[in-house]
Amino acid sequence: MATVLVTGAAGFIGSTLCDCLVGRGERVLGFDNFHPFYDPRIKRLNVAGLLASGRFTLVEGDLRDRDALRQVLREGAPDAVVHLAAMAGVRPSIRDPLLYTEVNLTGTTLLLEEMRAAGVRRLVFGSSSSVYGGSRATPFREDQPADRPVSPYAATKRAGEVLCHAYHHLHDFDVACLRFFTVYGPRQRPEMAIHKFTRLMQQEKPIPFYGDGSSARDYTFITDIVTGVVQALERASGYAIYNLGGSHTVSLRELVDLLQERSGREARLERLPDQPGDVPITCADVSKAERELGYQPRVRIEEGLDRFLAWYRETRAALEGA
Repeated sequence: MATVLVTGAAGFIGSTLCDCLVGRGERVLGFDNFHPFYDPRIKRLNVAGLLASGRFTLVEGDLRDRDALRQVLREGAPDAVVHLAAMAGVRPSIRDPLLYTEVNLTGTTLLLEEMRAAGVRRLVFGSSSSVYGGSRATPFREDQPADRPVSPYAATKRAGEVLCHAYHHLHDFDVACLRFFTVYGPRQRPEMAIHKFTRLMQQEKPIPFYGDGSSARDYTFITDIVTGVVQALERASGYAIYNLGGSHTVSLRELVDLLQERSGREARLERLPDQPGDVPITCADVSKAERELGYQPRVRIEEGLDRFLAWYRETRAALEGA
């Protein structure tokens, strides 16, 4: 039985990954500071079931607290780390770039240093498709330039990948940097489009509709992402970057139409201009992850939305009371 430290363990991706790892029989150390980027009570709902497991330990701590990192790495003695903790979101990073730099870069550097000191040299780093910037050369391949980010968030994620490479080179870390493409599904953060649009449609409120609706995203269902993370833990070695996406783009206009169709609710649109930091399209070439990790996205957008909406209906009362 391996021991895995998961940072950002109470978040959307982190808690779902922890559920998967515990279900596989792994021992999991969950590290989270319950930052109020969104209501921390929602995050506590995410880990409520895990806390009943004898294989999960929750450690409340901040990436910027070196002593907390040192303690969990030395006392917990993990075999590997999945680093998902970060300040997330493109638009908020434009408003507060210093916070994003402090958490996503300084915090990651502190984690890498404490891993080095504790002799833990296996890392999966949660990166983002935002590192590709405004490129229209789709599908995005890992070997194409990623040196023109268009938001501080994207810049911190690309810088995190580079930091990880330095520790691979200097200290022989095995690192897999996973570029996630617009993850959605049960437990999705409430400010993300699918969750936000669903909530506003249920409340018969207008949804923010940016630009002409032609912007497109490669939506990736949460179970596909978690499967890719586990595959990277098992198979990745050396230093490598992998796209984890659904390899199918959906425009903003199409997304709204699908939500209306599958929820039975009408969307009222609040038309707004394109936002700074947003990119026109994301689309993943996942052939490298398929070849080296065995990754294959399986959940199509229609099925994924149905599964999200079912979860939303089941947990709506708890979410609104959180």
